[in-house]
Amino acid sequence: MRMSLTRSKRRTAPTDAIDATDSTTRAASGSRPRRPLRGAALLLAAALAGSLALSACGDDDSSDEPAAATATTFPAGSTMAKLQSASTITVGTKFDQPLFGLKNLRGEPEGFDVEIARIITDALGIPADKVKFVETVSANREPFIEQHRVDLVVATYTINDKRKQVVDFAGPYYVAGQTLMVRAGETAITGKDTLAGKKVCSVSGSTPAERIRTQAPDAELTLFDVYSKCAEALKAGQVDAVTTDNAILLGLMDSDPGAFKLVGEPFSTEPYGIGIAKGDDEFRTFINDTLEAAYTDGRYETAYKDTIGKVEPDMPTPPAVDRYTS
Repeated sequence: MRMSLTRSKRRTAPTDAIDATDSTTRAASGSRPRRPLRGAALLLAAALAGSLALSACGDDDSSDEPAAATATTFPAGSTMAKLQSASTITVGTKFDQPLFGLKNLRGEPEGFDVEIARIITDALGIPADKVKFVETVSANREPFIEQHRVDLVVATYTINDKRKQVVDFAGPYYVAGQTLMVRAGETAITGKDTLAGKKVCSVSGSTPAERIRTQAPDAELTLFDVYSKCAEALKAGQVDAVTTDNAILLGLMDSDPGAFKLVGEPFSTEPYGIGIAKGDDEFRTFINDTLEAAYTDGRYETAYKDTIGKVEPDMPTPPAVDRYTS
């Protein structure tokens, strides 16, 4: 379902100027104005009204005033209709991942995931100041959705079959790949096959943590709740490498220039999706439609350039959404 836009004019005839002229004339003369002046004022008002009417019938694009978006009508009882009626929405995202979801100095989250979320909330007609972002870490994304603490999750959330047993996904909207980040001077670690006996950090409940256990079984795995703590441990020499999606690692590197580097080739494909309640096919279809529209109208490209594009300018082709049957 796609949102349609129409333009409307918001004009007010300048009657205040006419009233001010009439009252000024009365004040100056100390008596009721002569009829010719009053008649002239009425003629001026009529002329202005006619001019505005003709202008309204002309080309809408000639106006510099902003166009008003008409509200989209959603099916009664749908999640979209309920959210639109409430005029508020709660979105789960990361607060510690540069480029994707990170709190700025004003205490507001920013990043690619945040921009993707706003594309969806805009399509629902929800004002920006009515969008509530709550922090979700890797381990609580499914519980937050199941407990209805959030309406959707946009948080570097890899789509996989295990998660699809308890939640549904729209998208994907981005595809990353798991790799390794080490200290800038590291020479011994060159890829996942050189991790035997090394301390590798990842995040509890994450796909990368599960994968590194199987692909580097001789590595010593250290787990935290957020990746920023892994980066701190790596810099302090407490661990030898951090593993997660390359896009997340690029953000951590950007936050501490010169401290880290990536090694080896990506050894997975991580499609990021938007998590929603299980079985809400109508909402999933709406989000997929919204993503596809953003791919073609420039909003997706703008979101990318304003965030990930600052570190990785070459935008990949947006992935095809997966309209699977749940």
